[in-house]
Amino acid sequence: MKRKILVILSVMILSCSDKKTTTPEEREVHRTEINNWHVKRLEEVQAPNGWLNLIGLYWLEPGVNTFGSGAENDVVFLNTTLPAKAGQFLVKGDTVTLIAEKGVVIKSAIDTIRNEIVFHAATKLNKVLEYGTIRWNVIKRDEKVGVRVRDLASKTVTDFKGVERFPIDINWRLPARFEKGDSLRTIEVTNIIGQTVAQPSPGTIIFTVNDVEYRLDVMEGNEEFFIVFADATTGRETYGGGRFIYVKKPDAEGNTVIDFNKAYNPPCVFSPYATCPLPPSQNHLNLKVVAGEKVYQDEHHL
Repeated sequence: MKRKILVILSVMILSCSDKKTTTPEEREVHRTEINNWHVKRLEEVQAPNGWLNLIGLYWLEPGVNTFGSGAENDVVFLNTTLPAKAGQFLVKGDTVTLIAEKGVVIKSAIDTIRNEIVFHAATKLNKVLEYGTIRWNVIKRDEKVGVRVRDLASKTVTDFKGVERFPIDINWRLPARFEKGDSLRTIEVTNIIGQTVAQPSPGTIIFTVNDVEYRLDVMEGNEEFFIVFADATTGRETYGGGRFIYVKKPDAEGNTVIDFNKAYNPPCVFSPYATCPLPPSQNHLNLKVVAGEKVYQDEHHL
């Protein structure tokens, strides 16, 4: 019993970040920054290429895959205005060719497809095709090739009311240092459909809370590092599959900042048709990070 109480007290202590001396002006500037970031974040979630409008993800087999709204197809676009028989996806390696049924007019952003179009899972040839409010494109995950489908008129978009957050707290904006790894360093990352891939990892972000040092392995991003992490709120106040956060690349001395107020839900919290990476085991923090986004109220649980 005494040990249980000590563990609870330990988590409670770790749930609060180091208090810093900041002025009201600094706190207001920080609050404005986070609120502006969050507005942009929600705009991206609701955008035509966001995550709220996903209505399907269909993995294709090599060869011919018929598609349409009819139950007799290999790929059934449920609850859509697509004809019962719309055409077929012909899969050869990574290349997918759409062959439309006679009289079915499918469009892309630049032209109308009246017969067939080649689009690819991993190159710029990967076009977004459309029929009414329905949009779809090819995706590739490891060796799997699939079709991801959206409906721009989905009620998940029109009924969206935002994402609850922890109160903004500048004390969760923490100084950090970057520990560079070997140029060939990788970390094992498993996604929500069970695939594990070795991802390039340039190093580790190190920060301190209440005199305790914590480490998070990063993945490469364009101008920032990308981190998938879990903490003591995961599966409770926050999403069971962890959260994402970006961190600016370090300066010449290896210094940077990690602001957990910008920790956010992965796409899988909004839709079962996303394929999100899960936190690697070394990125599970023994710390209650009460900052950033809480779990979305319509979460699709793992």
